[in-house]
Amino acid sequence: MTTPSKSGLETTIGPTFDSAPSSYIRPPQPNALSVVLAFGWRAVLKIKHVPEQLGDVIGIPIMFTLLFTYLFGGALAGSTENYLQYLLPGSLVMGVMMVTIYSGVTLNTDLSTGVFDRFRSLPIWRPAPIVGALLGDGGRYLAASGIVIGLGMLLGFRPGGGVVGVLSAVGLVLAFSFGLTWVWTTLALILRTPNAVMNLGMLVLFPLTFASNVFVDPNTTPGWLQSFIDINPVTDLVTAVRHAMQGTVSTGEVSGVLVTSAVLVAIFAPLTIRLYATKS
Repeated sequence: MTTPSKSGLETTIGPTFDSAPSSYIRPPQPNALSVVLAFGWRAVLKIKHVPEQLGDVIGIPIMFTLLFTYLFGGALAGSTENYLQYLLPGSLVMGVMMVTIYSGVTLNTDLSTGVFDRFRSLPIWRPAPIVGALLGDGGRYLAASGIVIGLGMLLGFRPGGGVVGVLSAVGLVLAFSFGLTWVWTTLALILRTPNAVMNLGMLVLFPLTFASNVFVDPNTTPGWLQSFIDINPVTDLVTAVRHAMQGTVSTGEVSGVLVTSAVLVAIFAPLTIRLYATKS
């Protein structure tokens, strides 16, 4: 600005508007992939800073594998070693499926603290916080899978399909778990408390896992129960995982698991995103 001096001449005080920068380079808006990866890394860091969260990942698979091997092995197969060959693929499926519930519990906890309200105010792809959290939780599922397989190998489990068969089996479990996790995120946005998510999740998973071929041959069960087992998607998953570990999995079995996983994502992912966008 200018002001008259005592001598009658105008003097300039401070910078003028003409001297301001003529242009400002705004940082580019992050793309959806980079934002998803950032929130995935956030999920990993939460485990790093709160290692107690790994208790479920470590405890559940170990408990199920040891408990059912030594509780049912002698009675059902004559020896724990023989029963382990049948049980371990089912134990892998059951252990990882139980861990998936914690994705919904964690989301519900974050919603109750208001942190997701801050995320929704950011100029980013709206579903990125949820999708990133689910990708980060994939580390939990890998850890649970490694624990079950490692413990099984120590106890005497020997996969006939070798490394390729084991990796294929783990891939099927992860694909199904990703689809199942969207169910828990939907519940997390509907139910009020983390305990409610946990309790309802267990109420759903226990019948699905116990009324399947995880523990026994379905042909040994009553007819009415066998009818449910035959249409239970967990039965198809366990069958595919079991055959993959033995190197005898068929294309139809793999396709069935992938189609079921895709259906779960197609139904519950849009529902989750809609609930998240409208939740106050």
